[in-house]
Amino acid sequence: MSSSSVFVVRRILYNSWCFALVLCVASCQPSPPVTQLIPEPEKFAKIIYPPDNPTTREGLALGKRLFYDPILSADSTISCSTCHLPELAFTDGRKVSKGIGGRTGKRNSPGLVNIGYLHKTLFWDGRADDLESQALHPVADPNEMGGDWPLLISKLRRHPDYMPAFRRAFGLSDDRELSPDHVGKALAQFQRSLISSDSKYDKVERGEAVYTETERLGHAIFFDLADEPDPEFHGLPTGECAHCHIPPHFTNQKFFNNGLDEADSLEDFKDIGRALVTGSVYDNGTFRTPGLRNVALTAPYMHDGRFENLYDVVAHYNSGGHYAENRNANIFELGLSNDQAEALVAFLHTLTDSSFVNNPDYRQ
Repeated sequence: MSSSSVFVVRRILYNSWCFALVLCVASCQPSPPVTQLIPEPEKFAKIIYPPDNPTTREGLALGKRLFYDPILSADSTISCSTCHLPELAFTDGRKVSKGIGGRTGKRNSPGLVNIGYLHKTLFWDGRADDLESQALHPVADPNEMGGDWPLLISKLRRHPDYMPAFRRAFGLSDDRELSPDHVGKALAQFQRSLISSDSKYDKVERGEAVYTETERLGHAIFFDLADEPDPEFHGLPTGECAHCHIPPHFTNQKFFNNGLDEADSLEDFKDIGRALVTGSVYDNGTFRTPGLRNVALTAPYMHDGRFENLYDVVAHYNSGGHYAENRNANIFELGLSNDQAEALVAFLHTLTDSSFVNNPDYRQ
């Protein structure tokens, strides 16, 4: 073969290689952010998407798959969905969660409803600053998924389906770039899609439904309408609920001692809660205010699952709780009659959104 022929062959091979490289790079790039994948209700403030983790089709699909896959646990028996079931508004129905090998966790599994809107710290004690970091904790917890991040990343790199999916979702050009952060980002994208906004409460707010008389009474107690000009509710006991459970997500994302345990000293709490993070003794026994959307589906209640049903919860608050130096000022004897307590529970049931728990986009 002449030197000119060799040159032509080499040029063809070089051009083919460049074309293949361009195709590879293009296929590895995630699609542009498409927040319209997650329609947001008009009355909700917009979800704050991190600049380094916008939601994309590829990232959302990957996050959903990881959420339901036990591959993230040490022995491939526990997935995120083990403790976050869609039919229970992404809780598990247990007092405290159960993890790998039947090990018992320390606290009740918190729900994930509208978690993308909760821009402050997460978990009962607030140890995670955002969804991306929150998603990493259960994987490495010995009582939950019992994982070892280096081993897990190695397992994902060898997986014939996951590594291409990570490349597409995050534009990775080298498998060695895969890190726990990418797992956390994918899971966060899926969790930001879990939006509930079509309960009876929402329909009443939109003028599409009306409360029963019992629900209406419960609504008045929840929102302390005895303080309003409407004479119908004058003399009605206040529920003191909406100080902490503020619509539309029914949480203020703050930490309180709600009188669950008697404590002559701030050192007497079995679970010191927020203080594990802050180191402040005054935070002992304080926990994050949970959102109440779909609350009727998330029993048992409180950080340790001590209350089996909503009637027990209302009875606790009606009693005024137990003494502690840092007990919240809104915890005192309410004076609700049995009928009024029943009405408050009836209102809480109006926060159930059946379209949310049955949404096929949230299921495996």
